[in-house]
Amino acid sequence: MDLEQLSAAISATWRSSILERLTAYVRIPNKSPMFDPAWEANGHMDAAVRLMADWCRSQPVPNMKVQVHRLPARTPVLLVDIPGELPGSVLLYGHLDKQPEFSGWQPGLGPWEPVQRDGKLYGRGAADDGYAVFSSLTAISALKAQGVALPRCVILIEASEESGSVDLPAHLEALGDAIGDPSLVVCLDAECGNYDQVWCTTSLRGNLVGLLHVRVLEEGVHSGMATGIAPTPFRIIEQLLARLESPINGSLLLDELAVSIPKDRRDQIDAAARVLGEAVAGKLPWTPGVRAVSNDPAELLLNSTWKGTLAVTGADGMPSTLSAGNVLLPSLTVKLSLRLPPTCDPARAARAVKQALEHNPPYGAQVRFESGGATAGWNAPVFAPWLEESITRASQRIYGREAIHVGCGGTIPFMGMLGERFPRTQFFITGVLGPHSNAHGPNEFLHLDYAEKLTACVSLVLEDHARTV
Repeated sequence: MDLEQLSAAISATWRSSILERLTAYVRIPNKSPMFDPAWEANGHMDAAVRLMADWCRSQPVPNMKVQVHRLPARTPVLLVDIPGELPGSVLLYGHLDKQPEFSGWQPGLGPWEPVQRDGKLYGRGAADDGYAVFSSLTAISALKAQGVALPRCVILIEASEESGSVDLPAHLEALGDAIGDPSLVVCLDAECGNYDQVWCTTSLRGNLVGLLHVRVLEEGVHSGMATGIAPTPFRIIEQLLARLESPINGSLLLDELAVSIPKDRRDQIDAAARVLGEAVAGKLPWTPGVRAVSNDPAELLLNSTWKGTLAVTGADGMPSTLSAGNVLLPSLTVKLSLRLPPTCDPARAARAVKQALEHNPPYGAQVRFESGGATAGWNAPVFAPWLEESITRASQRIYGREAIHVGCGGTIPFMGMLGERFPRTQFFITGVLGPHSNAHGPNEFLHLDYAEKLTACVSLVLEDHARTV
């Protein structure tokens, strides 16, 4: 296989068609069903999957089958099936649904208006995770063009990942054996610590989301008449959250939200910390004067990959400051997002959180925790020697630097599903969500050069995998 020819072919595809299609994709506000309950009527999800399916069908891959799999009241799944010359199969995964708009976009930027600037494509969803189908098929096509024999390759792009992959199990059951028994899974929906080398994800945290409801009065009352007599729901929420999290350092307090951290994962964190140093904290858009919770980059990586964390991500019942009068609020609801350690039992964690929040409420307030779903994390099986060597070699050949293996703080529910279904499968999980790319937040961008080179790395790993079957 000619590496120079491979890189040139991939670059040509990115510049001649992928960038234009990704730009069009950014314009489609295909929010995940959790954030757009009327997604089916609005038609944005269908527009996104049609855009991707049409592009796939236009690629010069012999005997390829492109199918949009649909089930009643479920978001669709895009399946691209490329027959192989060798036995076995590979599964390549991504998703096409998006997070909501969020606020704080810089002037000239926005979630649904793509802007290309300084080698980056700004807009919601290009990096998380619109590029995945384009990168995956291009990596395969570039190998096919050089006559490289491969096993069967199946690309699966789902449309409910940002909602916890709620629709995916139904699709997998309906598809039966259609995705085969892959010996390798390639996932392009993870983080990268910088844009200088391959970052291989070895674990993912789980996620527990829910609504905490607190009510103390039937209606709002003049604050001058009520404060000092009635407790404020905000104070009660503070007390309840202190049952889950230390207000000083953010450590979670329930035993059910902690796990034993394997030594090999600690060693990987130490190695990644040596490479990144201050960039572990520096990747975030800090307000001047604010500092991270620790000066130790290894501790920060440990906190964000193998320890549980709590964030309040939304609130109902609290008026904006412009319309806030002198009123003691009758009730508040906050949305909680707990990141769970990779090997934490999500059902056990959900029960423990509900019990901690609801028992013996302060002042007898009405307190209810409404779970929105708990998703398991994932810890990768031990790498086969060929895969570890292949990833290292690909990073050296394409980027000129070693590959780094470390956990990811986010959640990809499909990886846990696959791990249970195919316990002997090898996983190559990587992605483009690097410093300041800000997936889910404002000013999300795709680093174009990094994504293009990562496509070539996927090709090299697929070629090496073909030698093992």
